[in-house]
Amino acid sequence: MKRRVLYITGVISSVITALLTIFGFLATNRLMFLKMKDSEFILEREIISKRFDEHWYQTVRKDDIWIESPNGYLLKAIFLKPLETAKTVIVCHGVTENKINSIKYARLFERLGYNSVVYDHRRHGDSGGKTTSFGFYEKTDLQVIVHAIRERIGKRALLGIHGESMGAATTILYAGTFVDEADFHIADCPFSDFSEQILHILRKNTPIRTAMALRIANVFLKMRDGYTLNLVSPREVVKNISKPVLFIHSMEDDFILPYMTVELYEAKKGDKMLKLFQKGAHSKSFNDNPVQYEKTVQEFLDRFGFRN
Repeated sequence: MKRRVLYITGVISSVITALLTIFGFLATNRLMFLKMKDSEFILEREIISKRFDEHWYQTVRKDDIWIESPNGYLLKAIFLKPLETAKTVIVCHGVTENKINSIKYARLFERLGYNSVVYDHRRHGDSGGKTTSFGFYEKTDLQVIVHAIRERIGKRALLGIHGESMGAATTILYAGTFVDEADFHIADCPFSDFSEQILHILRKNTPIRTAMALRIANVFLKMRDGYTLNLVSPREVVKNISKPVLFIHSMEDDFILPYMTVELYEAKKGDKMLKLFQKGAHSKSFNDNPVQYEKTVQEFLDRFGFRN
């Protein structure tokens, strides 16, 4: 009888272990290898919406740049130079997008007196990299891009960073973790903590309601990609940022909830500004409020002396 109980217990334990292993691999696969939007789809979408001017892009003065990531691959960047100025903004796109989605912001900053650098995050567009880490490895990629651009424009030139969604979280993680070579930052719809963000998505789209799934995912994520979800937390580092930050979000965003941006704004010390648009789904603040968005950015630059 005792042997039978031990046998049944062993079988049950094996089944549970197998199920947890399957769940861990499936969950981390979903994170690490999130399906990208097709590049042609992004280009066509931006052209139809008149956010991408093909003639301007083909004729504008620009440099193609390949930058080596400390994580072991090449990053593709394009330095757009429509103006005779050293003032520059680096634009970081969101997850599943690419540098073409950033062109609309390049045109905005052109109107405000800045050239721009658009680039592809790891595993996006033309850049290398096998996995997406939602800011963990992306922040060190941004660090080398900022350094490379700073060397090109000089130490005295104004340099800003604009990030959208994952790009905004990456911007905060960079500025709050490393020596910040930029002069200002604009964070549009960032998450404040990736674990909370994943739990929100799970509760919204699946029957899962507890954080146990995150603990299982963390074990496999650490083994497979070298980090855990709790290490992707802009909330933990935003207090370290000394440069001015403009925080932007739309109240209609139900993917990354607006409270996360408010939380980051409140935690940021020193110079800062917050704008919450009433209209706009996730990453659509500019698309749905282009005039007000540009006025907000201009006000931020004027307020902290970055239009000189």
